[in-house]
Amino acid sequence: MTTSSESVDSREELAAFVRSLRRSHAEEGSAWENTDLPGFLEALAAWIDDADGWYRNSGRELPADGDWRFFARALQAATVYE
Repeated sequence: MTTSSESVDSREELAAFVRSLRRSHAEEGSAWENTDLPGFLEALAAWIDDADGWYRNSGRELPADGDWRFFARALQAATVYE
């Protein structure tokens, strides 16, 4: 089972969360809406585009101080990192 994103408060917890997603996909990936990498990345981009709506509908504010470059660097680095 995937750890809740609500429990991620540090870089280490983010890494653990990503690993839990990998395990979830390995164990029950066919139940995911986006089962392949192209679909997953497109859904990720769409969610990022619409995140302000998700936050608003959840009664929250989109974090103004999010480190978007860190996340972008992490995604890019994963294309070549061993």
